[in-house]
Amino acid sequence: MKNIVYKPIGLIHSPFNDIQGMPIQTTGASGIQGTIEIYPEYVDGLKDLEGFSHIILLYHFHRSTGFSLIVKPFLDDAQHGVFATRAPRRPNPIGFSVVKLIKAEGSILTIEGVDIMDSTPLLDIKPYTHFDVKKIERIGWLDKKVDKALHIKSDGRFGS
Repeated sequence: MKNIVYKPIGLIHSPFNDIQGMPIQTTGASGIQGTIEIYPEYVDGLKDLEGFSHIILLYHFHRSTGFSLIVKPFLDDAQHGVFATRAPRRPNPIGFSVVKLIKAEGSILTIEGVDIMDSTPLLDIKPYTHFDVKKIERIGWLDKKVDKALHIKSDGRFGS
């Protein structure tokens, strides 16, 4: 297969210039606001987005280098396969977050619940709706760890 190339549609701005101390999930980023700067050629794609309370952001982990198939995630002391985690050091360093859309003004979106590094390249936006909410039947190794996501911050282990 040929290489797949994506072109960013904008930049995500957040208060996090350093990986150290950053929230590791949006559940631990309550009240933290940021903005998204959409590049001019993509602004028309924002039409009607303000009607949604939450949006899905797909982005490039621009500060992550290389990848590991076995990782020790923030929420556990044991190692797991990277695909059983949300660790950023992945074969394709693509991240996603569900954030609250506060307002949309021109090319700027104000968002809340930000767990993303400043100046992160944004690949896509999708509205978050009831289609996305599924009944979760099992959460693997996270079963006894999920509440830790509210309080644990990044220690920089996946940074460049």
